[in-house]
Amino acid sequence: MVKIYILLLLVMLMWGLNLSALKVLVDAIDPMLLTSFRIMTAGVVVLIICAVMGIFRLPRKHEWLVIFYIAIFNVVLHHSFVAIGLDLTSGINGGLILGMMPLVTVMMTVIILRERVTWLRVSGFILGFIGVVVTTLTGADGLAAISLGDFIVFLGVIVQGFSFVLISKLKPTFDPRLATGYMLLLGSVFIFILSQAFGSEIQEITYLFDWKLGAVFLFSAVFASAFGHMTYNYAIKKVGPAEAALFINMNTLFAITGASIFLNEVITMNHIVGFILILSGVFIGTGAVEYMLMKRRGT
Repeated sequence: MVKIYILLLLVMLMWGLNLSALKVLVDAIDPMLLTSFRIMTAGVVVLIICAVMGIFRLPRKHEWLVIFYIAIFNVVLHHSFVAIGLDLTSGINGGLILGMMPLVTVMMTVIILRERVTWLRVSGFILGFIGVVVTTLTGADGLAAISLGDFIVFLGVIVQGFSFVLISKLKPTFDPRLATGYMLLLGSVFIFILSQAFGSEIQEITYLFDWKLGAVFLFSAVFASAFGHMTYNYAIKKVGPAEAALFINMNTLFAITGASIFLNEVITMNHIVGFILILSGVFIGTGAVEYMLMKRRGT
């Protein structure tokens, strides 16, 4: 179990820094077009890794349907919303909103998997949402400061939370790491078709021939997307969607730190207050506080 936790922490570091990487990339290339190539690269890498690990096989007929459903939410909608949203908001705001993932995931498990929830955990949900509101009100314009980008990134959080619940329902006969490769590859095809439908110019992808942008792209595709998603989806099957999602608050910390260092974005008092509220909401809403209280009573 300790090995899983260490891997999750490493994934959170990569995902946090990936937010800054994506912000740099979407400023140079159309978000949808970029996402399709990034996810396709990640999918190919994951399938190659699975082949080396000896777990590669073709999905059976009934498994294709499950993979398709998860790909729509986990890949097509999530990555498209995040890429488009980041193009319209700051990296810090995006990182803090993505920090709502644990709460959204737990809420999905309550609604869909019919898990019981206490009033203490409900208060955690409320705290987390207040944190997002405070985060998005960074500016002198108050409510007007909430951007369309913030809302689109939040939609990305909702659809991925739903996908994590779907992943937890995968049959044990199908390795979630292998499923990740197929999901990424299948999803990238849909995103590419969408990018062309919205008029993306495919020649923009040649900007990646610049060594700096190319290096950022490879980090995002190979390490953050390929290694990150196959490891995280594997962890979901091992420790459950809610416990795995708890680590995403570290992703938030790495994301806002990375945006400050690499994008020269300013961390305001609103961001700090929002982060504290989101972090508190995550610990209360995901049941971590209840677990610690029960453990203390047990001793």
